[in-house]
Amino acid sequence: MQSALSGIDLSPILPLWLLLALAALALLALLPALWRRARGTGWRALSFALLLLALANPRLVEETRETRPDIALLVQDRSDSARIGTRGTQMDAARAALEAAAARFPDLELRTLDVPEGGNQGTRLVSAIDRALADIPRARLAGILALTDGQAHDVPAAPAFDAPFHAILPGAPGETDRRIRVIEAPGFGIVGRSVELRVAVEDLGVPAAQATGAARLTIRRDGAPPRVESVPLGREHRITIPIERGGPSVVELAVEERPGEVSALNNRAVVTINGVRDRLRVLLVSGEPHSGERTWRRLLKADPNVDLVHFTILRPPEKDDLTPLNELALIAFPVRELFQVKLRDFDLIVFDRFSNRGILPPTYLRNIADYVRGGGALLLSVGPEFLGPTSLATTPLGAVLPARPLSGAGGLAEGAFRPRVTEAGARHPVTQGLAGANAGTAQPSWGRWYRHLRADVLNGTTVMDSDDGAPLLQLDRVGEGRVALLLSDQIWLWSRGHDGGGPQAELLRRAAHWLMKEPELEEEDLLARVENGTLTATRRSVDAGPPPELTVTAPDGTTTRRTAEAAGGGHATLSLPATQPGVWQVTDGRRTAFAAAAAANPLEIADLRADPAKLAPVLSATGGGVRWLGNGPAPAVPELRRVAAGRDMAGGAANGWLGLRRNQDHVVTGISAMPLLPPWMALPLVLGVALLAWRREGR
Repeated sequence: MQSALSGIDLSPILPLWLLLALAALALLALLPALWRRARGTGWRALSFALLLLALANPRLVEETRETRPDIALLVQDRSDSARIGTRGTQMDAARAALEAAAARFPDLELRTLDVPEGGNQGTRLVSAIDRALADIPRARLAGILALTDGQAHDVPAAPAFDAPFHAILPGAPGETDRRIRVIEAPGFGIVGRSVELRVAVEDLGVPAAQATGAARLTIRRDGAPPRVESVPLGREHRITIPIERGGPSVVELAVEERPGEVSALNNRAVVTINGVRDRLRVLLVSGEPHSGERTWRRLLKADPNVDLVHFTILRPPEKDDLTPLNELALIAFPVRELFQVKLRDFDLIVFDRFSNRGILPPTYLRNIADYVRGGGALLLSVGPEFLGPTSLATTPLGAVLPARPLSGAGGLAEGAFRPRVTEAGARHPVTQGLAGANAGTAQPSWGRWYRHLRADVLNGTTVMDSDDGAPLLQLDRVGEGRVALLLSDQIWLWSRGHDGGGPQAELLRRAAHWLMKEPELEEEDLLARVENGTLTATRRSVDAGPPPELTVTAPDGTTTRRTAEAAGGGHATLSLPATQPGVWQVTDGRRTAFAAAAAANPLEIADLRADPAKLAPVLSATGGGVRWLGNGPAPAVPELRRVAAGRDMAGGAANGWLGLRRNQDHVVTGISAMPLLPPWMALPLVLGVALLAWRREGR
C-alpha cells in the first residue's frame, strides 16, 4: 500500500550558530528604532526576517511510505490434556474458523504454531511462543491467539512481549477433577518389613464446603487380590505395604471417580518398590581343616551384606586325648541353638567337607531338610568324606540333595581335568558368561582340578561337569527352598592361581546369591519394565526350547499376544509401545510379571480441568481476554476485530470479540523536497521590503 505524507523542515545555507548570530545582530539593529518608535520599523523587521528565512532554506518534504501488514500468531496446544474427550476436535474446528476470519483482513498475516507434548516438563506454551516471536518484528505483532486448556507450566511473571495475549479454552467454566497425588513413596524396602506410602486424594474445582468426605481407594500389588481403604478427601493418608520378596513390586492405587469429573486419567497412580534384604545371615560349618577352607570364609567375609557365623569341627566327639578342659581354647559347638532354636534365622547354610560323626543327631538333620523345603538355602561342598559312612547323603538330609554319590571305589575320580560349563549351565545365571568358560567347541581356559566325585543325578540342573561327563555343580529347587551341591573340593586351586586360576569368587558368589533368591540370578523368570514409552519383557529359562508366546495386558484391559524373540543365553525378549500410564501385565502361562508405566507428563495430568488461572499473569500484563468454546455441537468461536493501539483488546466477556492491535508499521520508499523560499523569490522579496522600509523611514 502506497501513501504520501507532507511536512516542512529546514535546510540552512549557513551554520546554525551563524544564523543565530545574524538574528542577534538584526535584533540589535532594530532596538534603537523600536526605542524611538521610528517609522518603517516593521518593514525593517520584515526584511530582516525574510533574509533570515531565506538563509534557513525552508522546504516542503513529501515521503512515500509502504504500509506493512501486521502479524498475528495462532497457537494450538497439542499436549495430552488438550486432547481429552472432545477438546481436540473442538480446538481443531475453532482453529479453522479463526484462520478463515483472519483471512478477511487484508492488512493482517496469520501465522500458526503447534505446541507438542513436552515430555515430563509439562506444557511449554510460553517458551514455544517466545521461539516463534524471534522471527516476527515486534512492531508488526498484532496479538497472540492461544487455543489451550490453560494447563501451561512455563508462564512467567512478566512476558517478553506486549501484544495482547488471548486464551481460547475448550468447554465451559466450572469443570471438576479428582486426582490422587503421591506425596512420598520409598524406592526400596527391607524384605520382611513394611513401608509407608503417603498419598492425598483431592477434588479440584469444587467449593471447599463440598470437597469433604471420603473416597474409596483400591490398592493392588503384583496382581494380588485388591484391598480397599476409605481415604479422606483433601488430607494426607498413609498406606502400609508389606515387602514380602526381593526385587521390584508394583503397587497400583486407584481412587473411585467423582460424578461429572472431566477425566479419570489422574485417578490412578503406580509406585515401584524394590525389595532388598537387610543383612544376609550365613552359617558356615567346616569339617576338619583342609586347604580350601579359607576360600569360603574369605568369600563370605568380603561381602559387606553378609553376617557370617563360622564353625570348624576340630575335635570330633569320639576323640579323647585326656586334654584338661581348662586348657582347651575352643568353644563347644552349639548344636541345639543353631539347628533348632535359631535355624530359620539364617538365609544360607553351608557345609564345607563336613562329615557327620555323631555331631548332628538325625532330628537336627531333619530340621535342616524341613528348613530347605520351607524356603531355606543349603550349599554343600564335598570331598572324599561324602563317600563314607559319615556322609550327609546317608542321613535325613539326603532327601533334599540333588545327587547321590556312587558307592565303592568308582565314587572317587582322581586325575587332572578342566571343569566345563554344561549346555544348561550356559543358560543358567550362576554359570552364564563366566570368564574362561568353554564356548561351543572351545575348551575352557581356566586351571585344572585333580579330584571329583561321581554321583547319580536325582533332581535339579547340572550346570558344570567334568571332562568325563560327571556332574560337578548341581542346582536344585526343593519345595520353597534351594540346594547347591559342589562335588569337588578343588575349587580352592583357582583362588591360589594354580594353572592360571579361575573365577572361583564370582562362581561361588553367584551360587550363594542364587540360593538366597536374589532376583537378578533367577534362572526361570519373567521380567518386565517400561522405559521411554516402551514395554520390554524378558523371559529367562534354562530349557532349550523355542521362545514362548507372551500375553501382554495393558492398563485398560486390552490384551496382545506376541511370540518373543530369542536373544541368546536362555533369554527371549519382546518389546511393545507402552503409551498408557498404569500397570502392564505380562505372562507366559506359568509366570506373571508387572511393570509400572508412570504418566509421561506428570505435570500435565496433575490438573485436567480447562482453566485460565495459570495464564493470569500473561493475560493481565498484555490486556488479553479469555473466551470459552462451549459444550455445544459447534464451538463458539469469538469474533476477531482490528483495534487501534491503546484501546481495549479484550472486548468484554459479553461482547464475544477479541481485538488484534493495528500497528500501522511502514517502510519509507522515497522522499522529495521542494524549497518554499527559493533564491529567485527570496532576493526580490528582501530587496522590495527593504526598499519599502527605506521609503517609509525617509518621509
